Amino acid sequence: MIRRELLGSLESSGTKTGDGKAGSTAKAREAEAASGKAVSAERRERQVRPGATIGVLGGGQLGRMMALAGSNLGYRFIALDPTPESPCGQVAEQIVAGYGDKEAARELAKRADVITYEFENVDAEVAALLEQQSYVPQGSRLLYTTQHRLREKRAVEAAGARVAPYAEIGSEEELREAVRRLGLPAVLKTATGGYDGKGQWVIRSDEEIGPAYAELSRAGTELVLEQFIPFVKELSVIAARSPHGEISTFPVAENIHVDNILHLSIVPARVQETVLREAERLAARIAESMEAVGLLAVEMFLTENGELFVNELAPRPHNSGHYTMEACATSQFEQHVRAVCNLPLGDPALRTPVVMVNVLGEHLDAVKEAVVTGRWGAEAEGGADPAGFRVIPKVHLYGKNGSAPKRKMGHVNLLCGDVQDGLDFIQQTNIWRNQNS
Repeated sequence: MIRRELLGSLESSGTKTGDGKAGSTAKAREAEAASGKAVSAERRERQVRPGATIGVLGGGQLGRMMALAGSNLGYRFIALDPTPESPCGQVAEQIVAGYGDKEAARELAKRADVITYEFENVDAEVAALLEQQSYVPQGSRLLYTTQHRLREKRAVEAAGARVAPYAEIGSEEELREAVRRLGLPAVLKTATGGYDGKGQWVIRSDEEIGPAYAELSRAGTELVLEQFIPFVKELSVIAARSPHGEISTFPVAENIHVDNILHLSIVPARVQETVLREAERLAARIAESMEAVGLLAVEMFLTENGELFVNELAPRPHNSGHYTMEACATSQFEQHVRAVCNLPLGDPALRTPVVMVNVLGEHLDAVKEAVVTGRWGAEAEGGADPAGFRVIPKVHLYGKNGSAPKRKMGHVNLLCGDVQDGLDFIQQTNIWRNQNS
């Protein structure tokens, strides 16, 4: 990619080579195109076989669950993460270093047969270095696109999907003009960074324009204003694509957020069948258009009249796909490993209705107690034990050092005969009592 940009700059600047004529530039471009096709063909056919070592850039819970799933297929794992005894480092080897440490990146490249990532905010120079010195089937182009909301929106539009009307913001004056055009409420976001509600401000009145701009412009990045979409449901689809071009999508999840943090994923989503089919079609189309490798999580808004708007993308395993661990024939983590190693993709079929509920810092002690005692209910208050519902709780704790309110510490997959049983189970425990579902 860097080389293509360099060739383009030589052409645009009129740089001449050899005998002073620019003709050799065209030959160089043709050679580059041929080389690119050869590399693409090689990547399409290249497989990483069980027994190889998979390097993971990032050592959080996604890397941990990826390593646990991949080890069942016979792969070894090594993570690069600055936190000693990271969640992934507890179940795999770990290089303890910062994400921008180039020497550590070289060490990861040396020790791994293939490299993937568990989060998208990867240093661009490190990503380029890893591409040069190791095999990174996901490449850096998808990262480059999804790291920046404006580039991401343009890519989604290019794939034929809809996004909320938006405007690039470079000053408070531009923000005021965009508000006049898009209307209120509107959502101001940083173009880079930000997750779980961070890096954004819902502007509901003209009086908030100045404070919102002052607060978010401190990030030193571009801003984007999005028209607020009055949605009735938040949905997501996890799509998988291999270098060979095989694509598979998991069942649509219906998501409920509390304080901008995912609280529940409900599967099957409680929407019409036509919406389910269209959401999966859009996710597959975006993955194909962007030539994604591995997983691509596509978050969407569903409006009252049945329209779907793409909100965000994530080129990795996703919180809203955790339900797949017990509820699907293949988990999202195994599917990601299969995709980056260019193995045949697994069957994503749903085996049971499921409700995934996140365990935040404020829930952790109560969940641990339930694991130890087997009791999830409110017997002390005379209530019925929710274990009486047709629900099987499957607990996943991430092993993070240090719990804090609103920090994701684990999740519970509630396998049930009907999703309403899972929702009733949650409502009748003390654990998530103060959170709406």
